[in-house]
Amino acid sequence: MLVTLPNPTRASLAVAPFQKAVYGSGIPDTYCANDRRLHVPSNADMIIDLDRKRMQAMAAKDIDVLDALLADELVYTHSSARLDTKQSLLANMNSGATVYSSVEPSEVTAQDFGDVVILTGLARIKVFSMGKHLDFGVRFTDAYTKQNGRWQMVVWQSTRLPD
Repeated sequence: MLVTLPNPTRASLAVAPFQKAVYGSGIPDTYCANDRRLHVPSNADMIIDLDRKRMQAMAAKDIDVLDALLADELVYTHSSARLDTKQSLLANMNSGATVYSSVEPSEVTAQDFGDVVILTGLARIKVFSMGKHLDFGVRFTDAYTKQNGRWQMVVWQSTRLPD
């Protein structure tokens, strides 16, 4: 990653090698040099938006969008501890066994590690599952990876929040 600073000084030029040594290729998207806050372009905002689209596709039962956004290797851990693969998650949605009416994220943050982005946040989920209508909040972690030039979600883990 190359960061160009206006009128570079010895102190500002020393920042990038130091960060590479400390963070390797997972350099954070912002850092401070010469008391200036610089923004280094990252995948974070794009993946937050992509995950919001995935949640909207779940509520809209848009299987084609989900098929594109979910990796074949997906491990999806529900807040009930039930595990799904990509295939079982989509099959349950297709059959009507699991019907999401709303998935609304909030307080989402991202950590950009190059070809992997980890998201954490909260979500409000309204779903019909196992014969019950449910409305609850979760704290989640999910991860996207870039494979063959395409970003896909590879893992979802959620924990139900107290009512």
